[in-house]
Amino acid sequence: MYATQNFKSKKALKQAVADGKKVTIWNPGPFGEPPQNGTVCLEGPHYPEPHKWYASATMENGYVVKVK
Repeated sequence: MYATQNFKSKKALKQAVADGKKVTIWNPGPFGEPPQNGTVCLEGPHYPEPHKWYASATMENGYVVKVK
C-alpha cells in the first residue's frame, strides 16, 4: 500500500503525521480498499520509482495516526 501523497522518505511521512496532516492510503491494483482501522504496511516512493522505504502504520477512521 501507498500513502496518497508520494512521500520520498519514511522520515517525511512520519513528519507529516507528527504535524497533524491528514494522511490517507490507497491500495493499487485489484486488492480492494485499504482498511479504515488497524495496522497496514506502506512502501514508497510510488511505482515506477524503486521503493526506498517501508513502514508499518496504524490507521484510525481512514487516516494514518502512527508510523513505526
